[in-house]
Amino acid sequence: MITWSNFLSQLFNGLAQGALLALISSGLTIIYGTLGVLNLAHGAMFMLGGYAGYVAFQATGSFVLAVIAGTLFLLVVGVLMERVVIRHFYGRPHEDQLLVTFGLAICFVELVRYFFSSQAQTVPAPHALSGITSLGVMFYPTYRLAVVGIVAVALLVLFLVLYRTRLGMIVRAGIEDSVMVDCLGIDVYRVFMVVFGIGAMAAGFAGIVNAPVVSLSPDMGEAILVQTFVVVVIGGVGSFPGAVLGGLIAGEIISLTSMINPGYAYVMLFAAMTLVLLVRPHGLLGARGRE
Repeated sequence: MITWSNFLSQLFNGLAQGALLALISSGLTIIYGTLGVLNLAHGAMFMLGGYAGYVAFQATGSFVLAVIAGTLFLLVVGVLMERVVIRHFYGRPHEDQLLVTFGLAICFVELVRYFFSSQAQTVPAPHALSGITSLGVMFYPTYRLAVVGIVAVALLVLFLVLYRTRLGMIVRAGIEDSVMVDCLGIDVYRVFMVVFGIGAMAAGFAGIVNAPVVSLSPDMGEAILVQTFVVVVIGGVGSFPGAVLGGLIAGEIISLTSMINPGYAYVMLFAAMTLVLLVRPHGLLGARGRE
């Protein structure tokens, strides 16, 4: 039986999950929108961020330092990936990009499995954010409420970078026409490196922030990758606002459907994606720069 408190609880669950998907998807959509690279290693980056934060937490006992370590580690991983591997695939067919990023994802997963085994690892929530909070009609985990705020701040920072800085202007111009940006004398490859690093950093930040909610495992990136691609399609490829809107929609669909029948959560998610593609082929807020 569905009660009012249960319904509200699932709404908040959907908001928290949707905010997290929005953050991960924002990194993926700016990478594809700017670089034209279909990054199948993005889910593995989410997983790596969680494990990097886990290692930092074990060493320091500080959740804040764990978040910083997980975020910076993925920034470095993203920059190295772009410089060593991805840069050589910009002019290659999308099939080659899919294969190389899929291969990198497998390597990341197996490396983590080698060093940490397949056993799930946990990162406790900060003491100040543990326990539950009364919302009047129900009680809700304090940390899950905090996740919404933390992710909202992270998305605001990304928005300011993309829409209030020179780098953001170049990135958005690159989404529309990277050749023209290159003709203007801008080192597009340096911009590409920074964009890939920012996208990886967003995934890593989400991975460690989500660690107290869901246990860490080497395969945790697979499910999140599927959801993230659906979010990007719903919101529109290359659109940061679209990633945020698509993430919130996807989170609520998964959460509310799970309240009725968890087995149909993905069915409803893909049904929503199909409906959006039928009505708006470029997504709800999609950019037409990438064809």
